[in-house]
Amino acid sequence: MKVAFVHYHLKTGGVTTVLKRQVEAIHGFFDTLVLTGDRATCELPCPVVEIPELGYDQPGVSTPAADMVAGRALEALNEKWPGGCDVLHVHNPTLAKNRQFLQIIKKLQQAGVNLFLQIHDFAEDGRPDLYFNEDYPADCHFGVINARDADILIEAGLDRAGLHHIPNAVQGLAGNGGRCPKKPILYPVRAIRRKNLGEAILLSMFLDNEQHIAVTQPPNSPMDTASYRDWVDWVRQHHLRVDFEAGTRVAFPVLIGNSASMVTTSISEGFGLAFLEPWTAGKLLWGRRLGKICADFEENGIRLDYLYDQFNVPLAWIDARTFSRDWHLSVFNAADRYGHPVVVDRVNRAFARLTRSETIDFGLLSEKFQRQLIARLIADPSAKVELVRLNPWLSHPGEVSNPSAIIENNRRAIMQNYGAEQYRRRLMAIYDQVAQYPVCHQIDKRALRESFFDLDRFSLLQWGAYDPG
Repeated sequence: MKVAFVHYHLKTGGVTTVLKRQVEAIHGFFDTLVLTGDRATCELPCPVVEIPELGYDQPGVSTPAADMVAGRALEALNEKWPGGCDVLHVHNPTLAKNRQFLQIIKKLQQAGVNLFLQIHDFAEDGRPDLYFNEDYPADCHFGVINARDADILIEAGLDRAGLHHIPNAVQGLAGNGGRCPKKPILYPVRAIRRKNLGEAILLSMFLDNEQHIAVTQPPNSPMDTASYRDWVDWVRQHHLRVDFEAGTRVAFPVLIGNSASMVTTSISEGFGLAFLEPWTAGKLLWGRRLGKICADFEENGIRLDYLYDQFNVPLAWIDARTFSRDWHLSVFNAADRYGHPVVVDRVNRAFARLTRSETIDFGLLSEKFQRQLIARLIADPSAKVELVRLNPWLSHPGEVSNPSAIIENNRRAIMQNYGAEQYRRRLMAIYDQVAQYPVCHQIDKRALRESFFDLDRFSLLQWGAYDPG
């Protein structure tokens, strides 16, 4: 079978890693080619054709018409395979990082190419700047990385015969221990806003005095960088036990080997690799559980039941009136940017549910309110007692009974369900279906927006603009 892959770029990142593992998984079984807007320095065991017009939009740079770009892609495919390819596997096509991208792939579909569109991230999930106003391609096969997204797309009109669940493969993490008198708790993350850095900082205040949290990488985007830099300065000003950019100074395997455990506080994930990889290095993971993401893993025997689902804090400890104003304003702004109608009464009822016990989930707060609450604990350490009362697990964060058994159970379950061989079989079966079975369906974008516009988990970290306060 002849399979071609398309992605905006091959720079280091999550989607590039997935694409690379897919190429490696079917190498030697299927004939492959990669089309990309920027090949960067990524090494792949197949030919790579760089077509710059497939890459991200560049400010002030005009691009050729979509049919011209599609023509260049077809030329590359026909040069490799005179009869064309069997499957064109396109990554993240519904994110408008290239405003012509939908038109390009629709032109390819019109030319007879069998499309397999794999969605890792949805613009509807708090990314209005990357939202396409036009319809997504119809009558082609789609792929998703978790069951939640599959259910959402079924509700939005896709036929199960043309929707494929392809969870990411997990490669084991290797840890090389070294001399480290105080083993850190590792947060192996690029600290973008939705990773909820403030919560990791708050957790550090409940650790033993000999422990600290080490965050591995800074973010790249300007908005995430502004938030991150303010957190770095604030933590240093208040002498809290959090280390930043540890991964820029120490090799990642050494950080893993020297860590006491790993933590996650993220409020939103696509696949959720952070819930899987620590176990392969023999490390306990603790922190925030994302129910709709973790359900896939728990169905496969991975124990995550001891993680917390929310982190309740007193509403009275922040400027509650300003928070209410900011939250409501963010809801209406986001709805307006998507062209998504909302009812004021429905919004008010949702906010009442979120604050009904005069508490709020810390992960729903923006950075300025998170800092208000942490400042309260710094000024009055005895206030920790109230947070422990609201969140009993805080009395022993990161501690579980019989951790060795949990680590071994989860490591085995991960290798059995997310290993390379299982991934290869799933991927090859999907390509067979894409090549052989036409489908007739289309995504209802209104229904898709409605699924993600969930007011009961509407976080200012994900949906609101950064406000340093």
